Amino acid sequence: MTEGISRRHHVVVIGSGFGGLFAAKRLKRAGVDVTLISRTTHHLFQPLLYQVATGILSEGEIAPATREILRRRRYIKVLLGEVTDIDLAARTVFSKVGPDVTTTRYDSLIVAAGATTSYFGHDEFQAYAPGLKSIDDALELRGRILTAFEFAELEQDAKAREEWLTFAVVGAGATGVEMAGQISELARRTLVKDYRNIDTRRTRIVLVDALDDVLGAFGTKLSAGAAKQLEKLGVEVWLDEKVVAVDDRGLTVEDKSGTQVRIQARTIVWAAGVKPSSLGRTLAEQSGAETDRAGRIKVQPDCSLPGHPEVFVIGDMMTLNDYPGVAQVAMQQGKYAADQIRRRLNRKPDQKPFHYFDKGSMATISRFRAVASIGPFRFAGFIAWLLWLAVHVMYLVGFKNRVTTVLHWAVSFIGRGRAQRTTTHQQLVGRNAVQVAARSEQAEATHIGATDS
Repeated sequence: MTEGISRRHHVVVIGSGFGGLFAAKRLKRAGVDVTLISRTTHHLFQPLLYQVATGILSEGEIAPATREILRRRRYIKVLLGEVTDIDLAARTVFSKVGPDVTTTRYDSLIVAAGATTSYFGHDEFQAYAPGLKSIDDALELRGRILTAFEFAELEQDAKAREEWLTFAVVGAGATGVEMAGQISELARRTLVKDYRNIDTRRTRIVLVDALDDVLGAFGTKLSAGAAKQLEKLGVEVWLDEKVVAVDDRGLTVEDKSGTQVRIQARTIVWAAGVKPSSLGRTLAEQSGAETDRAGRIKVQPDCSLPGHPEVFVIGDMMTLNDYPGVAQVAMQQGKYAADQIRRRLNRKPDQKPFHYFDKGSMATISRFRAVASIGPFRFAGFIAWLLWLAVHVMYLVGFKNRVTTVLHWAVSFIGRGRAQRTTTHQQLVGRNAVQVAARSEQAEATHIGATDS
């Protein structure tokens, strides 16, 4: 199927995350037609994924349907599809859903395909240590975390029971800290009275990082304070420890001296790194653009692809001025790219080079505890938690989502309950089933190719 260029200037946006969505919405009244292509049907508010994984929120509250968000913007067409290739010379995007391939031509292109979990060259860890980048990841982790307590309740062997009640979180950035804190809250507040054979308060939570600090981007003072708060919650903080092996019974870490230690844990959360979409490599090969060690494209000061001013690469896929890979950068770049397209169509001079305005960083540690870094100001504790609450409610899409989220937060933070504790067997086995199906499909394609030749 082919999507041709419309009579008006046609902008194709790849990705329905913060960058893609803000770019598409910014083109209102620009006199253009927009096609937004995404591999999911929803816009994901990724900073709250850990709350889906720990049963506080439902997936619908942080991932509203993209079509619902954009239904009043008649200039935008939404297409479901995984973008598999981009032909810069022909100005064409190829996307795929199952066996169906769609070809979409463009006049301007905004690539905001985001990033996935990085295992730093050890992709075999993925089967035992899910990341937290998608709704699928969050639901699988919710299943693994809650089911671990069920297996501990059934287990008669004391050593095996300890393994089920041990949770390891790899990565002491915001996601890792938030996950560790919420698992502690879950074990020490929510589940305390629900079991007969186990004491969930004896749950062991280990937070591991290869670097020497917790929440390093927040500065020394807040970092040290966050580590102390985690320890008060019963979280063991292991720093300067590199993960060298992972399996279904735990992980092995190694310190700088080469000494290795085994941590027996049946549930492992990987929150240690990200890698950009593979589309970055496709664009770099065709344009000759440089990439950094992580594979992010080094864009021009106006966020465009070198040699292709009609193509903008934004968010986690690009590197510019060492800007961090956070949602605010993607939002601001999405708006900037849309404004650049609008100015060119109106024959106005280009904007000044893109400059990121840092509105600050925040992370929760547990109920009523958070850290916030806003300009020269540093906050910790309850005040930081209130700031975090207000900012996250403000950026949630849709009035209904804001209301239901606040209600669920009230249940979880004021009381002991968790509104979303349902898990299914498919959530636990889905990842492996998909991988097996993908390998089968790849093998079949290879066989067909060999037969044809």
